[in-house]
Amino acid sequence: MPIAASQAVVAKLTRAAIFLVVRINGGPAADHAVRSLCPDLSALLRAIGFREPEGGLSCVMAFGSDAWDRLFGSPRPRELHPFREIRGVHHAVSTPGDILFHIRAARMDLCFELASQIMARLGDAVTTVDEVHGFKYFDNRDLLGFVDGTENPVDHDAVDAVVIGEEDQAFAGGSYVITQKYLHDLKAWQSVSTEEQENMIGRYKLSDVEQADDVKKPYAHNVLTVIVEDGEELDILRANMPFGEVGKGEFGTYFIGYARSPRRIELMLDAMFIGRPPGNYDRLLDFSRAVTGTLFFVPTVDFLDSVTADPGTPPIDSGGTSPGGSRPAARAGSLGIGSLKNEA
Repeated sequence: MPIAASQAVVAKLTRAAIFLVVRINGGPAADHAVRSLCPDLSALLRAIGFREPEGGLSCVMAFGSDAWDRLFGSPRPRELHPFREIRGVHHAVSTPGDILFHIRAARMDLCFELASQIMARLGDAVTTVDEVHGFKYFDNRDLLGFVDGTENPVDHDAVDAVVIGEEDQAFAGGSYVITQKYLHDLKAWQSVSTEEQENMIGRYKLSDVEQADDVKKPYAHNVLTVIVEDGEELDILRANMPFGEVGKGEFGTYFIGYARSPRRIELMLDAMFIGRPPGNYDRLLDFSRAVTGTLFFVPTVDFLDSVTADPGTPPIDSGGTSPGGSRPAARAGSLGIGSLKNEA
């Protein structure tokens, strides 16, 4: 059986990005608008991307737990749930969000045009919860001055880290994504010596070289975010971007992490906010505050293409039969949500 096509979760880092989180408003008309967009997203992406072939435009559309139940029902991704807040030395908040659009390109105008077209299509069906315009800052550094994403897996390792496989066959090819918007206290951070900053990160600031194990502090960010189980390191893929508004004095990092299981990211966040052992928390959080926290599921392109504007018939479960009885099997690579666009 052909493997379903994944969305662009392993797309390369770009110079620009828009992170758009929305909530679905009440009523069947809102559901209709969202479902109508799903199979048309690929066409929107092609139409805008074709105008600048070298622009590398991509978009990931992902759904929160409540939105999934409302729009698609059963079956549902095995590990999809609302973001779980963490109360430790610092607080990781959980905030509302039904749909995430993660838009990336070499230029912001491409991102902006696609976001505009998406929101024009959705209209009054959704309310924007959060919108962040990210930019590449010099040599992939964040606004704290350190290179971000150095240890990201690449190529096959990246796919293996983020794409669901046999563990949830009905949703193979999908992924999970957690987002958090962090605001930095740059004035306080800049009052700290470079040496202490390096100890908090676990890397040297100028060279981006990782500190030796016998030099690293137990509270270093790159110590606490390494998760090892049964002798294997559990990777995630980060697509973080800096953002800011100088006039407001607001500066931050938009954390966005993809993984084949949200548990990988949740274990990292537990270590950061609570500490490993408890109390040995990530000192970076003394200067960087999480103001949002959301968890989404990223379905495959095949899934989005198979969504119809109105459900009509019950969704097919993983065995290929609807709750009300049998029906023709979905095409290969599709979960059979509704019917295909070219079916009567």
